[in-house]
Amino acid sequence: MAKSKLVFLTVVAMLAFAANSLLCRLALRAAHIDAASFTLIRLASGAIVLWLIVRLRGGTVGKHGNWPSAFALFAYAAGFSFAYMTLSAATGALLLFGAVQTTMIGYGLWRGERFGSVQSLGLLLACAGLIGLLLPGLSAPPLDGALLMIFAGIAWGVYSLRGRSSSNATSSTAGNFIRSLPFVAVLSLLMVSRHSLDWVGMGYAITSGAIASGIGYAVWYSALPGLRATNAATVQLSVPVIAALGGALFLDEVITQRLILASIAVLGGITMVILGRTIPK
Repeated sequence: MAKSKLVFLTVVAMLAFAANSLLCRLALRAAHIDAASFTLIRLASGAIVLWLIVRLRGGTVGKHGNWPSAFALFAYAAGFSFAYMTLSAATGALLLFGAVQTTMIGYGLWRGERFGSVQSLGLLLACAGLIGLLLPGLSAPPLDGALLMIFAGIAWGVYSLRGRSSSNATSSTAGNFIRSLPFVAVLSLLMVSRHSLDWVGMGYAITSGAIASGIGYAVWYSALPGLRATNAATVQLSVPVIAALGGALFLDEVITQRLILASIAVLGGITMVILGRTIPK
C-alpha cells in the first residue's frame, strides 16, 4: 500500500472514531434521543453497513464473529452511550481510550510480559493521570458517568483482545455487530419507559453507527496491515485529542487545566509503555 494512501486511511479512521464521541454527546446533551435507543440504532445501522461491505467484497458473515465478543461489543456501546449523558466529549474519549489501553496492558502483564523501567514509569504515570482526573473537585467529571466510560473501555479492551486472532477482522466485526442486536434489544425493552427520540437524534445515531462505526472500522482494518503494531497502538491515542478539539469547536466545551494535565499524563504514559516494548534490553 502506498504511504500516502496509508496515511489517508489512518487519518480517516481516527476522525471517525473521534466522531462517535461527538455524535453521541450531541444527541444526548440536547435530549434528542435516550441512551438505550442511541445504542440500538448505532449497532443496528453499523451491522447493516458492515454486512453490505462484506457482501460487496464477495465475503460472508454467518461463520464469523462469536457471542462472547458480541456481548463485549454491546457492553462497550451501552456503557459508552449512558456515560455520555453526563460526560463531555473530551473527558469521555480520554477515559475510554485510557481504559482500553490499560486493559490490554494489564492483560499482557497477566500473561507474563515483563516491563522495563520506562514502561513501568509510563504505566504509573497513566494511572496517576486517570486518578487525578477523577479526584473530587469543581472540574472533576461526574463519577457515575466516568465509571460507566471506564467500564466501556474495559469492554472494548476485552473485545479487541478477543479479536486479535481473527483472520478476517471486517467480517468478524460484522458478525459481532449482528450478534449484539439481541442484547441491545433486551436493554431497549428494559428501558422502554425512558425512550425519547426525534428525527435529529435518530440521524446522529445512524451517522454514528453507519459511518463513524461501520465505515470507520472497515477503513481502519484496511489500514491496519500496513502499520506496525506499535504505530497502530500509538496512533489511536490521537482520538482523545481530536475529540477534545471537536468538543471545543462544535459543542462549546471547555478544556480545563485538569483535563489537559490528565491527558498529558495518560496519553504520555501509555505512549511510554507502547514504545518501551521496542527498546532492546
